[in-house]
Amino acid sequence: MKQLVVLIFGLTISCATVEAQFKPLALDKSPMDASYFPANFPILKIQNKATDPLVARVLYSRPQKNGRNVFGDLIEYGKVWRLGANEATEIELYKDVKIDNTRLKKGRYSMYAIPYQDKWTLIFNRETDIWGAFQYDDKKDVLRTEIKLEKQQEPVEAFTLLFDKTDSGANMIMAWDNVKATCPITFIK
Repeated sequence: MKQLVVLIFGLTISCATVEAQFKPLALDKSPMDASYFPANFPILKIQNKATDPLVARVLYSRPQKNGRNVFGDLIEYGKVWRLGANEATEIELYKDVKIDNTRLKKGRYSMYAIPYQDKWTLIFNRETDIWGAFQYDDKKDVLRTEIKLEKQQEPVEAFTLLFDKTDSGANMIMAWDNVKATCPITFIK
């Protein structure tokens, strides 16, 4: 009986120690999000309403404007940017596509941008699972393309990335503050 009491006491102390050591991480200021083409693909799939196969999924973090001037100040012109916050944005392609008449094979890529006042250079890089752009290696780029910008009347508070269907595929749209960048993607049949 004495041994049983000692055993129960020991287990209680061990569990209390483990519980006391567990501290959940604080919520991030830039939440992670996902965009799909076709839009809302996981929801459509679970509802058996998906009529088209999944072509692309982008995982990215959504930094907030918070009253700041984003491009030119927070995000410097002419420097590589992780295209969001925290980890570098990643795109997974489930089929080969063409961007700027260059084939981008199905697979997973990190995405970066080099913003300028009148255009962006959008970069697809084969190294994934990277924090920020601190270890960005241009030797691992698989595609670079220049994309057009549009000024928006109403600023976008949270960095947003989404797909808009076109006749030949989709436009990947990135918007934040008063800037909207569009990258046309052609689906290969």
